[in-house]
Amino acid sequence: MNLDNNLLFFFSALGAFNSFVLSIYFLVFKKAKLSSDYFLGALLAVLSIRVWKSIFFYFNPNLSKIYLQIGLSACLFIGPFLYFFLWTKLANTRKYKNHFILQLVILFLLVLIIGILYPYKTNPDLWGTLFYKVINYQWLLYILVSVTLVKPIFAKRIRLNSSLTYDEVFALSVFLGVFLIWLSYFFASYTSYIMGALTFSFSIYLTLLVVFFKRKTIIEFPDKKEKYADSKIDPKDASELLFKIDQAIVEQELYKNPNLTLTILAKELNIRPHLISQLLNDNLNKNFSSFINEYRINEAKRIMASEGNLKIEVIAEMCGFNSNSTFYSAFKKFTNTTPSKYLSSSE
Repeated sequence: MNLDNNLLFFFSALGAFNSFVLSIYFLVFKKAKLSSDYFLGALLAVLSIRVWKSIFFYFNPNLSKIYLQIGLSACLFIGPFLYFFLWTKLANTRKYKNHFILQLVILFLLVLIIGILYPYKTNPDLWGTLFYKVINYQWLLYILVSVTLVKPIFAKRIRLNSSLTYDEVFALSVFLGVFLIWLSYFFASYTSYIMGALTFSFSIYLTLLVVFFKRKTIIEFPDKKEKYADSKIDPKDASELLFKIDQAIVEQELYKNPNLTLTILAKELNIRPHLISQLLNDNLNKNFSSFINEYRINEAKRIMASEGNLKIEVIAEMCGFNSNSTFYSAFKKFTNTTPSKYLSSSE
């Protein structure tokens, strides 16, 4: 390749490579992973597969048809992963809906069956016309459905003229990036096939820059240490931080760790311990022990309702208490009764 082609390959592949690295991070290495992290990691993975296919095909038109089939098949998952990411990131809920997994299973089986019955190698015209259109319009359909999730963000910014939270900026940046990538591929016949890869590189770095500066200016709580030293945390920041803490504790079941401390939790969430302590004291009027024990007692009540034949000592251990006496005192504090009486009343 000449110098121009080398530069074109470098810039088009840059985004795909970094997207793959980021997908590994969100799926494997990120601490205290939430549902949105899994869906974002998966979204970045299928996008990188789609883009790598475009790059290799552009510079090598004789690329094996199996790679073309894999690249196009990955597009079927871009829309769903985008929607699932936005829903788990923005919706006021802890977990994803069960039908999300059902949709992915159905899509996977559909891709597998069609790939076996109508492989790209023997049906290039079918993949290049009908299947290509179906894939692109299915991707667009999920983008349009995703608009319902990001629409309140636009309304908040335009009508109320209020600043957006870190999660809102992050979600909006991802949505706009995916939409731009779809546009570049959909109109590739009017521009260039490599534009999709270049747009992806541009989008991913623009998104990283936007969320980085937003984190520095709004959500980087350690920089607000002095600001909150003598006053309560801003209600908007407090609400968002509490939701993140609650989501992480529930999804990761951190409360089941009997050795969980404020320092450990802060390290998992990459937040200053002092900030969590201030948040609990000022905004919830609780200390860390009471805050975590409430999760443990709720789990104990759930176990008692579903597995009432277990011994109290076993239930206490399952919920993260390191002693029976601590469990008894905490249970009575939150329920005004003893575990034995509560268990008897629920039978």
